[in-house]
Amino acid sequence: MESRLNELEAKISLAEDLLDALNRTVYRQQQQIDQLQQDIRALRLQLQETAPPEAASPGNEIPPHY
Repeated sequence: MESRLNELEAKISLAEDLLDALNRTVYRQQQQIDQLQQDIRALRLQLQETAPPEAASPGNEIPPHY
């Protein structure tokens, strides 16, 4: 009975270690996702600031045959 209890304790300990490692991985991935979202927002803003106003509205362009 005691050996079975020791085996279960070892398995629980291993499962806890694995859970902690997975939690750290998920946390790091969320940090990366947050950073990538910030980068995309900054790039969108930069693109909007540098795009000429007529490029934003293709209906204002003169067709090539004129």
